[in-house]
Amino acid sequence: MSADGSRITIVHACLRDGRGGSPTAVMEEAPLTDGERRRVPVLMGTSHAVFVSAHDGPDGPAAALRFFTAEGELPACGHGTVAALAFLAERAGGGEHRTTLHTSGRAFAGRAVPQNGTITASFDTGPVDLREPTAIERDLVLPALDVTPDILMPGTRIAAVGRPRLLIPVATRSALAALDPDQERLRAACDRLGLLGCYVYSMPESTGRAAARMFAPSIGVPEDIANANSTACLAADLADRGVTGVTVDMGDRLGTPSTITATTRPGPPGPLVRLSGAARITRVLCLP
Repeated sequence: MSADGSRITIVHACLRDGRGGSPTAVMEEAPLTDGERRRVPVLMGTSHAVFVSAHDGPDGPAAALRFFTAEGELPACGHGTVAALAFLAERAGGGEHRTTLHTSGRAFAGRAVPQNGTITASFDTGPVDLREPTAIERDLVLPALDVTPDILMPGTRIAAVGRPRLLIPVATRSALAALDPDQERLRAACDRLGLLGCYVYSMPESTGRAAARMFAPSIGVPEDIANANSTACLAADLADRGVTGVTVDMGDRLGTPSTITATTRPGPPGPLVRLSGAARITRVLCLP
């Protein structure tokens, strides 16, 4: 690891009522190898790290983002994008901050608004691909997740924004909270099927609120405190059923509550999803 005193900003992304959120390491781009980038979340005690290269683009502020876990690079990360937008807004100072973000060949607009000690960030996720899972995918994954037929609801999907993951609806929040996955078996199944992980959610209430848990041992995250891109996938799936938005609570089983909101609007080739979440910068550290 380069011993250059590089600063790491810890951002808690996707807060719930000003509390909790997923701690995320945010760092300005530096000459690190991919192996060194994988070490950053380990050293900082976070699940993810975001590397930000800010510059002036033809239409104003712009930034390229790269996302890493201990296992390697990700093409996209929703709560990491929320954290990066909060970092950029804090660095810019003042009020609302808009920037064009670049990740894995995709450019999209991001917005961050400071208010009452937190920063609310929002961005468009890009298209979401949805399909029915195969029988093999269901049979390998559901038993490893501890999802039994008595709690499974109709509507399991494979969804992709970046990498594919399995979306699995269960009947109630209590059934969701009781899940106890076999992490080794789940990792083996996800590795075999090329899945990022599995997003298990409770059926949305009449208010549009739901709960979810994201299990992703294949990327070194047994359970994610917040997974915004999977929430975008859920919103796109619900849009096909006439639901235009959902607010999802996560992190409760980990003692760190988080909340993500996703809204949809019509667009080619399918629903367009906008994610939003609140964030707070909690501390700045020096990289060893």
